[in-house]
Amino acid sequence: MGNLPPYGDKGGNHGIFFTQEDAAQAARNRLAVPEALTDLEQLDVLYDDVAGTIWTFMRPNGRPSFTPALLRDFENWQDLIAANFGPDKIPLRYLVLGSRTPGVFGFGGDLELFQSLIRAQDREGLAAYGHRCVAILDRNRRALDLPIVTIGLVQGQALGGGFEAVLSFDYLVAEKGASFGLPEVMFGLFPGMGAHAILSRKLGTAAAQRIILSNRTYSAQEMYDLGVVTHLAERGEGVAYVQDFIAKNQRRHGGLVAAQKAIRRAAPLELQELNDIVDLWAEAALGLSESDLKLMSRLAGAQSRNHSAVA
Repeated sequence: MGNLPPYGDKGGNHGIFFTQEDAAQAARNRLAVPEALTDLEQLDVLYDDVAGTIWTFMRPNGRPSFTPALLRDFENWQDLIAANFGPDKIPLRYLVLGSRTPGVFGFGGDLELFQSLIRAQDREGLAAYGHRCVAILDRNRRALDLPIVTIGLVQGQALGGGFEAVLSFDYLVAEKGASFGLPEVMFGLFPGMGAHAILSRKLGTAAAQRIILSNRTYSAQEMYDLGVVTHLAERGEGVAYVQDFIAKNQRRHGGLVAAQKAIRRAAPLELQELNDIVDLWAEAALGLSESDLKLMSRLAGAQSRNHSAVA
């Protein structure tokens, strides 16, 4: 992850004062980061010891979707951060997630796996996959129960489960040109891993339903106007925008953390609700027709071809 510009020294652009004592402590913090965290197979992880930030970029093998292998990396990622960072441990103030896939944040669920499980009428397998997804989403929405601010960075397409995933962050930074959509309705299904629960709390049930059932792609500007995207960055400047946001809010960090806790208290969302919706989704998936499954397959194929062309 060598393309993140370093934070400045004393008097630099980011306004972070870094003394010799600070440098020594930062070095100790850096050495304390567990090797397993920076050695995940499908996640690039960098700890910025100056700003107290973990930067993470997805780099999935093949089609950029949430395969079981990528879910396993996310589970380990969350476990390692929760166990090693926070008060009286390695300092952590911000957690950022983006993508290494050009033009794509994430295409969402593993459609090939879904088809296999649906044809086998494996309801338990579908539900187990969904429960893993929402457990990760729920933990992220709670900021891993740490006093940190979470930021989702979208620099391309965030579709289906990719869109649902970024809804779980405190702040959603999107570059102009990024796009968002929930295509599940086109093959007779609905987004079962967070969209209904989170969008209805953010926008109200009517607006959430309109987005979920529209089968259209929304621009970053449209999502910003709705209040789903919290910050817009120019094309190609998403990382710099997030760095600037972090630097400008260092003194306000405690207030940001407290404000997000208040938001979660005002609009509580329990894991059981997410799991119940997953169960409804799994039941609905078993009723898809062969023509629905073929349409799902064509969508996956088109996304893979577009991804390969860009890459």
